[in-house]
Amino acid sequence: MSETLTDRLPATRRVLSIALLLAGLGAQQAHAGLFDDEEARRKVDDLSIKSNERLDTVAKGQMELANQIQALRDENARLRGQVETLNYELEAAKKRQQDFYVDLDGRLRKIEAPVASGTDAAPAGGSQQAPAESPKKVASDPATETREYEAALNLFRANKLKEAAAAFEAFAKAHPDSTLTPNAYYWLGNAHYALRDCKKGIDAQRMVVSKWPAHAKAADALLNVATCQQELGDSKSARATLEALLAKYPESSAANAARQRLKK
Repeated sequence: MSETLTDRLPATRRVLSIALLLAGLGAQQAHAGLFDDEEARRKVDDLSIKSNERLDTVAKGQMELANQIQALRDENARLRGQVETLNYELEAAKKRQQDFYVDLDGRLRKIEAPVASGTDAAPAGGSQQAPAESPKKVASDPATETREYEAALNLFRANKLKEAAAAFEAFAKAHPDSTLTPNAYYWLGNAHYALRDCKKGIDAQRMVVSKWPAHAKAADALLNVATCQQELGDSKSARATLEALLAKYPESSAANAARQRLKK
């Protein structure tokens, strides 16, 4: 039995149908694959844009932080320069104040010198009666005293306070009756005060007031005592000292300063 054309036709149709069906499925898969690639690219582009935006934000933040750090450095340098300038001006002011006091000391000594010379010259009229007087003390050498005193004063002027204090103290012990000894105690007190030793400063200034109450520096010494007492936190004693200054030396320049302090 031979197969006729009529028998072959249905089989051919089935093959064609299957082929068309497979072709349609392949086209759908290709379309789906293309769609998936575009979606992935779009997501990648979105992530790239967001990443770039974040990087730009971070970069801007870092730049602002760097600018702030530089501004702080500049401000720190400016403030450091101001501090150095103020320290220099403070040291210069202290130096000017010391020079002023030293100059004032020299002027007062010139005023005091004629008085001392007159006192020394008084016994000269009766040389025959000199042996009948009480035994004389060992004669001092005014030139030596002046050199020692000036050396101590120069140390104070050079702001060598410890050395100056030691020199003034040594001078006062070596020459207790010198006309320069009250000055030495006065500057000894100032040196101790500058060294922040107010107790020793008070002791030295009180020596001037108690032993030489009529001395030109006595009023200033009493004012310095009040300053030291205030530094030690003893306001009551400081006020009492200022009131005593006004009572003992009402016409002195130190008394004017005392009045101003008592008003506060």
